Amino acid sequence: MRVPIRGLCRLALTTLVAVLCVSRPAAAQWISYDSNPRNILEGNWQSCVEPDGRYSERVYDHIVGGVPQFEVHLGPRREFGLFVGVQDEHREHDSADNLLKPYRVSMDGTNRASRRWEIPSLKLQMTVSMGGGSTSDCESWYVVLEPLEKTSQ
Repeated sequence: MRVPIRGLCRLALTTLVAVLCVSRPAAAQWISYDSNPRNILEGNWQSCVEPDGRYSERVYDHIVGGVPQFEVHLGPRREFGLFVGVQDEHREHDSADNLLKPYRVSMDGTNRASRRWEIPSLKLQMTVSMGGGSTSDCESWYVVLEPLEKTSQ
């Protein structure tokens, strides 16, 4: 049985396109959870390799009644930050203004990492845990930012 050249070219082109699409890392994303309405921020954060080779970062501004309170930095990769106030310019995570010390989460074995910070000055605590599905192209994190002092109900 003979296969026409045109058919082979289409098959090769289709295979190439499929390989390029599959090997491309997923875009960074945030999936919010509502398991506890008292949490300020709760969800899954995924930091992935961008086309420029760097891992993605996301910044959340926390504003109450129109007044900027603080900003939370998720990523790149295993780096996190929490800064008083909100500003347009990027803040370096290794700066003295970052309230999360250490700002980089260390691995606890093969694919495990977690960290809990208490920030008494803002009456907050932040917990991050590396989640399943983390790869060399994307790291998945479960993030909870909540009040430090729980009120009784």
